[in-house]
Amino acid sequence: MSTYSYRAVDNAGELHEGVAAADSEEQLAERLGARGLILLEADEGSSAAAERGKPKPRRRLQLRGRRKVGREEIGIITRELAALTRAGLPLDRAMEIMVNIAESDTVRELIGDVRERVRGGASLAEALEAHEGVFGRFYVNMIHAGEVGGATDVALARLSEYLERAKALRETIVSALIYPIILFGVAVISVVVLLMFVVPQFEQLFSDMGKALPLPTRIVMGTGDWLQAYWWLLAGLIGLAVFGFRRLLEQPRWRAGFDRFSLRAPVFGELIGRAETARFARTLGTLLDNGVSMLNALQVVAGTLSNRVLVASVERAMDGMRSGSGLADALEEDGQFPALAVNLVRVGEETGRLEEMLGQIAEVYDEEVRASVKRMLALVEPVLILGLGVIIAGIIMSILVAILGVNELAF
Repeated sequence: MSTYSYRAVDNAGELHEGVAAADSEEQLAERLGARGLILLEADEGSSAAAERGKPKPRRRLQLRGRRKVGREEIGIITRELAALTRAGLPLDRAMEIMVNIAESDTVRELIGDVRERVRGGASLAEALEAHEGVFGRFYVNMIHAGEVGGATDVALARLSEYLERAKALRETIVSALIYPIILFGVAVISVVVLLMFVVPQFEQLFSDMGKALPLPTRIVMGTGDWLQAYWWLLAGLIGLAVFGFRRLLEQPRWRAGFDRFSLRAPVFGELIGRAETARFARTLGTLLDNGVSMLNALQVVAGTLSNRVLVASVERAMDGMRSGSGLADALEEDGQFPALAVNLVRVGEETGRLEEMLGQIAEVYDEEVRASVKRMLALVEPVLILGLGVIIAGIIMSILVAILGVNELAF
């Protein structure tokens, strides 16, 4: 039996928090439902928290000055709205409760505006479309399909599951990259400190040598002097390069070329291709499972992919399907998506279980992305450590060679 920290509301809209033991989240929801509570969120807590009988700290939704609601807030909104509508509450009442329990003014205003539009006669999809910059086409189309089919609560539940899986994959990648980023930052700072503050301390000693310094020492000393005098210029050049690169990527021709190169890059190319394939499969499968037509779903999917080469591939697949081709044939002819994914799509089309096969493709490539990240980090971490060691050793050796020259002059 596990211990869960939960957030729930009653029919009056009052928020309840606490810790409870249950075999599963579903059992916890049933027990809370027997008490007249609707489960909004449940996190598996630690044994220490259970012993104390205290709830885990609430997750704050403060946006710290941001005007746009972030992905995490959208996930929380979706999960809570799905839980409330699944419990049988009318949409207007569910959103009224969410307005009352929202901890961020920005989130409260967003939900309040959507509620007012729904009260004014708009559908939920139409109300969300007014905030498409926050919710996105995929989100709006999912809700629209659910409303047409009379299953808005089901659409919200599927959306919540989709967002949770996407968040889990994103957090896995970010967590794996934290250590290499810290290691790289420490390496850069260490080298800069050596060159700007340690190496110049030997300058007066070497100026009294009476003979030319060894070439490695002159290079290191010159680099340190240049950094001390022109560090601001280096920082400006780096900032200008980043700004210029981002501006170039805003141009379709440059962006397409960069995306084509990124797919062919060693190590990173496979990782990007697998991540995009997983996103393609999960998004398309979720839309089809929710009743969206194939061509409309593919159009939405094209807007969710970040690699322009694969976006163009999906658009060409749409043209092929308009001409009578199947999805697998169209993707295979274009040749941009992995052969395994294309063949699984063909199996799904032949067996009439395309949505299920797309879900399996997403799971397979999610796991491959995780495995690729681990393999990449297994290579990157020792390379960074070795590179830092070589650079620092080179700097130290250049100083030692010059010091040994001073000792020779003394004798």
